[in-house]
Amino acid sequence: MKKDAKFNTKLIHAGHKPEPYHSVITPIYQTSTFSFESAEQGEDCFAGDSDGYIYTRLGNPTTRALEDAVASLEGGVGGIAVASGMAAVTTIYMAYLGAGSHIVSSAAVYGPSRVVLEKHFSRFGVESTFVDTSLIDLVAAAIKPNTKLIYIETPANPTIAITDIVSCAELAHKHGILLIVDNTFCSPYLQRPLELGADVVLHSTTKFINGHADVVGGVIVAKTPEAHKFLYSVMTNMGGNMDPHQAFLVSRGLKTLSIRMERAQENAMKLAVYLEQHPKVAWVLYPGLTSHPQYELAKKQQDGPGAMISFGLKGGLEAGRTLMNNVKLAALAVSLGGVESLIQHPASMTHAKMSYVDKQKAGITDDLVRFSVGIEDYEDIVEDIQQAFTYV
Repeated sequence: MKKDAKFNTKLIHAGHKPEPYHSVITPIYQTSTFSFESAEQGEDCFAGDSDGYIYTRLGNPTTRALEDAVASLEGGVGGIAVASGMAAVTTIYMAYLGAGSHIVSSAAVYGPSRVVLEKHFSRFGVESTFVDTSLIDLVAAAIKPNTKLIYIETPANPTIAITDIVSCAELAHKHGILLIVDNTFCSPYLQRPLELGADVVLHSTTKFINGHADVVGGVIVAKTPEAHKFLYSVMTNMGGNMDPHQAFLVSRGLKTLSIRMERAQENAMKLAVYLEQHPKVAWVLYPGLTSHPQYELAKKQQDGPGAMISFGLKGGLEAGRTLMNNVKLAALAVSLGGVESLIQHPASMTHAKMSYVDKQKAGITDDLVRFSVGIEDYEDIVEDIQQAFTYV
């Protein structure tokens, strides 16, 4: 594949390397260990002077194909496939945060990404400050002499707030701080943070990258060879690697990313307009609506508004609960980014471990309903919502 291949061509071909049987698709190398051609070659592998494989925790051809593919899509030097999205998050935390260090994070992030800092890394002397990173002045005010990372999700989970990646990168680098971006909600199809100045990007591949709600996984992409080597060593020593069968399934899902995203995004735009006009809906947050506070920023740094919608009902929590209990097509389930539509209540589900005060500060209100729009026919999606509204 030529280096300047277009995005969809990369989706199909990036990461695949010739192998002895000329398989069109990278096979599943379901093995724990690899033999060496000679003692000398084994020595070279352990010394890092050979591209040969040693042990699947340290690297595997099936997993490497996925790592290279996502790195190519994100514009990074290398990928690191891990067992879950949280394995990606904690690998980064473990690599860059130590006793006495500090992290500034988006207040509205995936619940465990915040909880693991507050409940676990804090035990080892790591300090964390959570702010609305869509307001760059708040980010700047939160920086301390010991700040090592600025960690953002954009769009944020579940408030759909947009953070200016370029501004955050400039601020971070001015202070010698690394910028980490969780790009799960957009995928590299809609947003490429490394091109905007981020140092490391991560995904829960469980979501849009795989897209079929059948595999849990994560991936990290580094901007520089040094960062990639360091993060990879931390991951392998901590044992958070993705197994080859996971990697095979995620690679298969990845090939249809653009087609799935386009269809889901088309449905989401129509649904957001419908919800904003509904008399029982109090508010809607979707980057494709001009009412979104960062509408212009989203147009600037994203290639589309995505497939995630958050909205609130005028009847508050009880109205939202009634709506969710009466949908029939959309599944009442956590996660997101699959071909199927999913609806859930973040305050009592994905973000339940956060304190009430912290949820309010982060904008995760009791009336917030999160909808991951799938690729079903739009008419069926909206009909399902319409019939559920009759019970509200």
